[in-house]
Amino acid sequence: MNKNPVVPFFLIFALGIGLIFFMSLYGLEQKEEIAGANEEGTEQGTEEESANTGEFDAEAVAQQKCISCHGDGLAGGMGPALNSSLDADEVHDAIKNGVAGTAMPAGLVPDENIDEMVDYILSLD
Repeated sequence: MNKNPVVPFFLIFALGIGLIFFMSLYGLEQKEEIAGANEEGTEQGTEEESANTGEFDAEAVAQQKCISCHGDGLAGGMGPALNSSLDADEVHDAIKNGVAGTAMPAGLVPDENIDEMVDYILSLD
């Protein structure tokens, strides 16, 4: 009896494709639940930080949200260095509204804390 050596590979291939298809359908059903859990976790973390300290910590926010683009010490990376060569109005506008045509998003800092963040950034040198 002659066995075809391709058949087991074809069966494994078909099983893998089928598994991927059904897992993606399951993921589509779960995407809203997963997205909601991620949003809750982000909001909860921000609320816990505020509750623990009672005040805005610009340096901590910079470490969490800015160093990924502006580099360690905010001395430059993918984004430019943050230093006193910038004027306060430009920094305020960039934090509040983002920078068009770049990866700088708006809304990383709550509106009521933007002035404190601007003061922190301008104090760097």
